Amino acid sequence: MTIAFYGIPNCDTVKKARKWLDDAGIAYTFHDYKKEGADPALLRAWIADAGWEALLNRRGTTFRKLEPEQKEGIDAEKAVRLMEAQPSMIKRPVVVYPGGILIGFDADRWAEVLG
Repeated sequence: MTIAFYGIPNCDTVKKARKWLDDAGIAYTFHDYKKEGADPALLRAWIADAGWEALLNRRGTTFRKLEPEQKEGIDAEKAVRLMEAQPSMIKRPVVVYPGGILIGFDADRWAEVLG
């Protein structure tokens, strides 16, 4: 099984997740948001599957630096626009595997789904 792994290489959570995958012997392709950007169609698909609330990282520095009016009235489409413009607002990592997606790193959940 090869999975698609989306993130930012210098993110500590992404580093932990990549190490977990390497240690588990799970092959993956890595998509670097900083170099390759975020595809709005893919963001919409993930939102349809998991909801924008799960995907938009509202605890990160990038989101916290937004103007108050940018943080108001967020819905799925506004979330897509924010994440496309600033991929650092996407919760990391996102893993697409046969049968679904995982958002964020939880070793127990990953072992259950990917292990």
